[in-house]
Amino acid sequence: MSETRTTADFWFDPLCPWAWMTSRWMLEVQRVRPVDVRWHVMSLAVLNEDKLDEVPEEYRESLRTTAWHPVRVAVAAEQLHGPEVLGRLYTAMGTRFHNEGRGPVREAIAEALAEAGLPAELLEYAERDTYDAELRASHKEGINKVGQDVGTPVIAVPGPEGAEVAFFGPVVTPAPKGEAAGRLWDGTLLVASTPGFYELKRTRTEGPVFD
Repeated sequence: MSETRTTADFWFDPLCPWAWMTSRWMLEVQRVRPVDVRWHVMSLAVLNEDKLDEVPEEYRESLRTTAWHPVRVAVAAEQLHGPEVLGRLYTAMGTRFHNEGRGPVREAIAEALAEAGLPAELLEYAERDTYDAELRASHKEGINKVGQDVGTPVIAVPGPEGAEVAFFGPVVTPAPKGEAAGRLWDGTLLVASTPGFYELKRTRTEGPVFD
């Protein structure tokens, strides 16, 4: 008897270290549960563009400028080469931005494109608004599932009786491995599919652990 597989739609901004943690967990979930991840782009720059005055000063200039670069490149890659390239491009970007601590500099994005087997010319879209409409549409699709008061990542899965269940997070560090990743997935689906359940949270006492 064949195993019933679940598709999890995952919205990410390559810039966010917490989304990176969650995405590495989801790759582990794929190994230990019958789950396939489908990647989508969302944008912290879009999310915060109307509330920059509320953002800490050290992040404000980034959200106006460099935060646009990786998401624009990712959406251009998706539009020109298909959505299947997003997963490997995200992994290549995130490894350089977070694990190597380089951030979204042009050299890191260029190297990520090369590792993902994508044309170097895609880097030219970092400062172009060519696909901003598509970027905003992808962002809106994800954020509308969970509301405006959260960020990235957003995960959506089929719920009870075919109804979609979407949630922000989970925010976790370091990313669980093996069966621990599977158990967290099981528990996340359980609470997310409970009618009327909205939030379970505690203060973060540790930063992202990139292992």
